[in-house]
Amino acid sequence: MTNLEDALLAVDAGADAIGFVFYEKSPRCVNVETARQIVQELPKEIEKVGVFVNEAEGMLSEIAEGAGLTAIQMHGDHEDPHVADLVKARRPELKVLAAISMVRESPDGWAMMWQPDVVHAFLLDSGDGSRPGGTGKVFDWRASGPMLENIKALGNVVAAGGLTPDNVCTALNILKPWGVDVVSGVESRPGKKDPEKVRSFVRAVREADRKAD
Repeated sequence: MTNLEDALLAVDAGADAIGFVFYEKSPRCVNVETARQIVQELPKEIEKVGVFVNEAEGMLSEIAEGAGLTAIQMHGDHEDPHVADLVKARRPELKVLAAISMVRESPDGWAMMWQPDVVHAFLLDSGDGSRPGGTGKVFDWRASGPMLENIKALGNVVAAGGLTPDNVCTALNILKPWGVDVVSGVESRPGKKDPEKVRSFVRAVREADRKAD
């Protein structure tokens, strides 16, 4: 999220969490002050997630506190899992999401490098070395089956990467994740949400949930 209007739109549509990118190379990057102003207007029960790329523990904790985040997403291709341990030791209430690129070699092996009791969820994305995420591309859902099961054995799994209102139900049926994450699939342009796409995406997810129940 880059503005309050879009954040409130997502909340009204039924989103459970709102994300803020703190990666300077991203077109969706926001500063701490902007994120804090938006967070202050959001309901308490909504998760406020900061997305970071290869940041040190001190910076992660400092930005999380300054912006009022409830969770951090470590999305770099060269993250140090020990940094997550340090963050949890310093701020035990802060949830940690570890992004796992499903196009890298042995993504399940990489997931096993993280402490399961430290990671709240593993976010499965299709980013690569040149772009950590936000590529708008899906990974091969069916081919990832065995690796996916190995990662699920470690904890919660959030599916991301190229999800849209049109394909999220298929992704849910195949991957059966704990949650889903969407960015470019509900935008009119980078950093600006399309209201109808946001509502359609959440409707599709809720409908899939009802059918699963």
